[in-house]
Amino acid sequence: MLSDNISRIVEARVNDPGAVAAAAARRVKATSLFGEHGKTMIIAADHPARGANGVGADPTAMADRFELLDRLCVALERPGVTGVLATADILEDLLLLGVLDGKSVFGSMNRAGLAGSVFEIDDRFTGYDAETIAAMGFDGGKMLTRIALDDPATPAALAETARTVNELNDRQLIAMVEPFLSVWTDRKIRNDLSTDAVVKSVTIASGLGRRTAYTWLKLPVVENMERVLASSTLPALLLGGEVKDAEAAFASWGKALKQPTAQGLVVGRSLLYPSNGDVAGAVDKAVSLL
Repeated sequence: MLSDNISRIVEARVNDPGAVAAAAARRVKATSLFGEHGKTMIIAADHPARGANGVGADPTAMADRFELLDRLCVALERPGVTGVLATADILEDLLLLGVLDGKSVFGSMNRAGLAGSVFEIDDRFTGYDAETIAAMGFDGGKMLTRIALDDPATPAALAETARTVNELNDRQLIAMVEPFLSVWTDRKIRNDLSTDAVVKSVTIASGLGRRTAYTWLKLPVVENMERVLASSTLPALLLGGEVKDAEAAFASWGKALKQPTAQGLVVGRSLLYPSNGDVAGAVDKAVSLL
């Protein structure tokens, strides 16, 4: 990230906090959620707010905000990228840099379930709320929804997600729900990525809220995605997660995107921090799948 850009962000935050709202007001909004390829291609960068800063063997890769912003700017400039998903601190930096024109923008909403904590399932909404997402002119909000049948915090988490789904639907904003069936193992929460577990999480998440007209799902790509994507009629975005075998991941994404409910990709670390360091190349390859 060029030093003058960082200085511009800090200058605004110190001396002109109103510059954020002004940048949001003059931002050119996306005319569609979809690109010319007919799908969405959203770059995700909400991991740091959950304390999940690691990528591969580097436990603090995403903790360097200057570098993260630099990589985000590279990714957002690539043809076919339609939007971004992040917490308020990052989205406000991007607004001040003026790189969100023509992009769809999604605010990350529940960040209290810190990675590795004993309260990880008690995932309260400490980020964006529906009112602010609407006021900023964004397109929707995303909520991680982990369903742990052995954790008594799960009903409250589901209720909070349902309330937020309602609030976004009432404003005709997309409620992007990312469900997982999760279990505690050795004092750590693990997401069950078996096909049956993902299907079950989809059927539970699809029923949250009093309205679902604006509810979309954000789903992991697992075996038998045909079954997963047949378990709901809600539009689905495929998440990337941390990828160990890039070629296998791209192949599985491409196959899943052929299903009728699959509307595109939401990918973060695997595109922003590819093993070869080529952010533009990784993003372009993902776009080619669309």
